[in-house]
Amino acid sequence: MTRPPIVLASTSRYRCELLQRLRLPFEVHAPQVDEAALPSERPRDTALRLARSKAANVAARFPGAIVIGSDQSVDLSGTMLGKPNSHEAALAQLQSLQGRTAVFYTALALVWAAREESDCVSTTVTFRNLPHSQLDAYLRADQPYDCAGSAKIESLGIALIESVESDDPTALIGLPLIRLTSMLAAAGVEVLPST
Repeated sequence: MTRPPIVLASTSRYRCELLQRLRLPFEVHAPQVDEAALPSERPRDTALRLARSKAANVAARFPGAIVIGSDQSVDLSGTMLGKPNSHEAALAQLQSLQGRTAVFYTALALVWAAREESDCVSTTVTFRNLPHSQLDAYLRADQPYDCAGSAKIESLGIALIESVESDDPTALIGLPLIRLTSMLAAAGVEVLPST
């Protein structure tokens, strides 16, 4: 029996690179979803809603596929931080994170055969206290303007971080692969098939 195609409902290069680690063939298709948070929506709820919406949107176009949706939000003491999209906004985010702890919520949704499974992996990140000049130099080097929280932990952004606590080290980068492999198994896809 032929396995259904796997589709990543994302244009994120980070999620694409992470999914490639599983060595499964997949396609990438952009979801058409408004990513704005709803009024008074908590960051965790925003990430889950958007992951589900992205997966459902692409699944409607590829009904026979196994579709993966994901989204990430950052909760800094009840304030949601999204993608900064500019140097100035990223600098303001990093300044607000100095010496503080934030929770990164990375939501994951899998849609297949009229079924859906979703989950959210939290990562607690404590940031160092660094001077403005180092934050500015970091942003010019890494340009993390498409990253919630303005830091790429897989790159030079690791120097901004004091500590990280999570059940899945890939969640902070944007796609929780440990949880995803369990979801794929439930959909009939074994990442490590027996020989």
